[in-house]
Amino acid sequence: MRYALSKLAHGLFLVLGVTLISFILMVWFGPDQTYTLIGKNANPQQIAEVRHELGYDQPFARRYVDYVAQLFTLNLGASNSSGEPVSRILKRTVPITLALMLPGFILGNLLGIALGLTAAQHRGRWTDHLINGFSVTGMSLSFLVIIILLQVLLSTPYGLNLFPVRGWQVDDPGSYLKYVTVPTLSLILVTLGYNTRFYRAVFVDESGKDHIRTARACGASTATILWKHVLKNSLVPVLTRIMFSIPLIVISGSLLLESYFGIPGIGKATFDAITSGDQPVLKAVVGLTAVAFVLIQILTDLLYRLVDPRIS
Repeated sequence: MRYALSKLAHGLFLVLGVTLISFILMVWFGPDQTYTLIGKNANPQQIAEVRHELGYDQPFARRYVDYVAQLFTLNLGASNSSGEPVSRILKRTVPITLALMLPGFILGNLLGIALGLTAAQHRGRWTDHLINGFSVTGMSLSFLVIIILLQVLLSTPYGLNLFPVRGWQVDDPGSYLKYVTVPTLSLILVTLGYNTRFYRAVFVDESGKDHIRTARACGASTATILWKHVLKNSLVPVLTRIMFSIPLIVISGSLLLESYFGIPGIGKATFDAITSGDQPVLKAVVGLTAVAFVLIQILTDLLYRLVDPRIS
């Protein structure tokens, strides 16, 4: 309990620090929306009224406190482009993004772990070289190239023409699988090389430790060594990579996938906000992503104690 409370206190300071940096970059020195809303021919009184309505005449500390309160209450104002409340935009788009990104994220990590274990088991042999070659090839291809190749192969008359090119009309499991397959395969292929290389390095390092050599000398089977000793004792770095990849995959990965495939998730909303300069949406996405990083760090620290009781 004391450990959890100390981590929560540490996390609170981190949240305040991260939100302060986010506030300075996105709000205090962010774009001034006065002339966007009122036009260029306004008189000084009209300008002062709009600036007061936007809160620009408030001191730094007051605006920062209001910003933090908005993030934690999700009272984030309304979009400049559509007038829709930002909280409603998040409520509508985040579930779509999670449904889109989770299959590829989970499968990409599971396949990366499996390939990493296989490469570590056959280190220096042709299997290891083949997996390494596949990983480097996957890392050298850009996300956009992979998306285009899969789309041509699976979604056009030049290939199998099995899946829709764009859109998101999900009403049942069958339609969900139809629309999620190509984006999922794209995400798996673009992340699998990086995942495999990382997990292989972790498992190779663990395989060279004394307790593994002792288990092998005592006649433990290969499966027991890999799953009970190597993987179990590598869970801390594995857990770290998985947990800290979540915000990056959800935001940066979904931004490209949703923009290209026309899927109405948070990535598409962020892309539209960037192109239109929709400050309330951008402010909410950046601020909440920063808070998510801190909360995930706290959760990861707590999970360390579960996977390795030796950690204090």
